[in-house]
Amino acid sequence: MTVARAGVVQGKRSVLGVLVDVTDYRDATERIMQAARERRGYAVTALAVHGVMTGVQDRAHGARLNSFDLVTPDGQPVRMALNLLYKAGLTDRVYGPTLTLKVVEAAAAEGLPIYLYGSTEPTLARLVPALEEMFPALKIAGVEASKFRASKPGEPAEIAERIKASGARIVLVGLGCPRQEVFTYAMRPLLDMPLLAVGAAFDYHAGLLKNPPAWMQKYALEWLWRLGLEPKRLWKRYVLLNPAYVTRFALQKTRLWKATPPPPATDPVESFAV
Repeated sequence: MTVARAGVVQGKRSVLGVLVDVTDYRDATERIMQAARERRGYAVTALAVHGVMTGVQDRAHGARLNSFDLVTPDGQPVRMALNLLYKAGLTDRVYGPTLTLKVVEAAAAEGLPIYLYGSTEPTLARLVPALEEMFPALKIAGVEASKFRASKPGEPAEIAERIKASGARIVLVGLGCPRQEVFTYAMRPLLDMPLLAVGAAFDYHAGLLKNPPAWMQKYALEWLWRLGLEPKRLWKRYVLLNPAYVTRFALQKTRLWKATPPPPATDPVESFAV
């Protein structure tokens, strides 16, 4: 349902065929917390240009993204697209690492335990005390590092049982894009709680990555900062995908291309990264 609040017209809108929610931090956090209180499965991701383009280039993945309950505009170019295409009135993006902290803060305040899934043992070993220092009341029900392989038959149900047995009410998933979105999509029917695909939030809050200066974030130059930090890993993502995003956006804006969203996916994923 589309609702007007504080000058923002909420609802899902097509950005190159990927449905992104017109939302802000307060709204997104409240939606996630409401699902946690009500013990509802709720799939969340925060998409920057790379995340949107994964759905554009792979229609099956785009269908998975369009089945998510909440997709936030993680990158400034995605926020700008919503404003330019739909006059959304968004004054800021909803950045995955920042949304993570807001949700964790709310969970700590309400006594709702969280579960950390993904990344590596060394990263999690640094992340847990960092979060506990920021939020002393936080309850961490469980921590599980990525196995960096495909799931085995029956394994998703086993993972879901471990998470439920821990008493967790919110799951943070840090597997990298698009693996974390596939994991979240596949696990949603198995868990009665929100799953948040939070990208590099684990690395940022563990102190392994530095955030760019505020001015670079404001003017959509975070990609340049990250490219400088990890050129070998990220050059294809930014050098190839950014121009492709801009081109497709221009075509959608001028109506030379109709960005038709694929219907939300309903089929299960047989095997996915765990």
